[in-house]
Amino acid sequence: MSKPKRVALAYSGGLDTSVIIPWLKENYGCEVVAVCGDVGQGGEELSGLQEKALATGAVECYVADLREEFVQDYLWPMVRSGAVYEHKYLLGTSIARPLLAKKQVEVALDSGCDGLSHGCTGKGNDQVRFELTYKALAPHLPVIAPWREWDLTSREAAIAYAEKHDVPLNVSTTKIYSRDRNLWHISHEGGALEDPANAAPDDIWMLTKSAAEAPDTPGEVTISFEKANAVAIDGVRMTGTELVETLNKLGGEHGIGRIDLVENRFVGMKSRGCYETPGGTLIVAALRELEALTLDRSTLHYKQKLAVDYADLVYNGLWFTPLRESLDAFFAKMSEHTTGAVTLRLYKGNVDVLSRKSAYSLYDDAIASFTMGESYDQKDALGFINCTGLPIKVRAGMLKRHA
Repeated sequence: MSKPKRVALAYSGGLDTSVIIPWLKENYGCEVVAVCGDVGQGGEELSGLQEKALATGAVECYVADLREEFVQDYLWPMVRSGAVYEHKYLLGTSIARPLLAKKQVEVALDSGCDGLSHGCTGKGNDQVRFELTYKALAPHLPVIAPWREWDLTSREAAIAYAEKHDVPLNVSTTKIYSRDRNLWHISHEGGALEDPANAAPDDIWMLTKSAAEAPDTPGEVTISFEKANAVAIDGVRMTGTELVETLNKLGGEHGIGRIDLVENRFVGMKSRGCYETPGGTLIVAALRELEALTLDRSTLHYKQKLAVDYADLVYNGLWFTPLRESLDAFFAKMSEHTTGAVTLRLYKGNVDVLSRKSAYSLYDDAIASFTMGESYDQKDALGFINCTGLPIKVRAGMLKRHA
């Protein structure tokens, strides 16, 4: 690969990407254009980001507000699909990567860059997610992945390199946690968490209270949906960003949304991480209850099967693919009548459903009630059972003859 002269770097201002700017200049002699997408990681992470990037050696730094695009074009389709990775993970980091990589490619093409770079390690999933997006949107641009090239073999070594090059950092060698935060969640990895035998330290949690600290009085919230997209809280319509932020605060106050997970990375190894997704946990729980009311059995069960595939696509970085687009078309059609409101009770980390309402409800009192009526003739059940049980009956007879 010929050395690019101007490289667009996916920049967060954290340890890895801060070190990469001087490393790229030192080893490739190129200009570095830092690209950061605001997907709701918070003001602290974004404050002074441009100044830091320029002071570290970047020639330009772009910070794009992607929050509403993140919600509408990425989070809501994923939530609508029912995607949950390995029973627990609501895919907070995974779902943001294709959007961040897309914006990086757009800036690279608009600003005359002839190369792309990222700070993902050679052991992680994110390198796959970023680079598969690059291949989909700008396959002609070469990619520099410093963690696969340099001789820095640990985060401690990266910190030492940063100190040598006067790069300001917000981590230390005694308390190293790798965190990723956006509107949907925050993840915690590294440090004491690397041993699955260790309990998660109390001081890692940032968005949620512990059950012990949560209020003794339960909270309630009503979430309204239109075609499976959350649109209102307690009857008040909000933008997607406002809605998620509001539910994050409410869910976090009641200790909702903590998980501790040993997961199977796409690159082949197991890893352990802790995730906080308070608002997302409430939205997912409410939508499931609404779907139970509005989807027929066959559609609901088929959706549950496809949700596993969709979760794998998101986790593995295969967002910009025909399969994901085709699945989205299915889920959009399936959700045409997933409109209504669900009321949840929140109490010390637990979520209970109190009410489900929809104008498109398939729940029919006349049929479901224990009171006998004309809508359902119980005598019909005999023929149904006989037809369903015919293969079972035939096999039982065969076994009896050969006993």
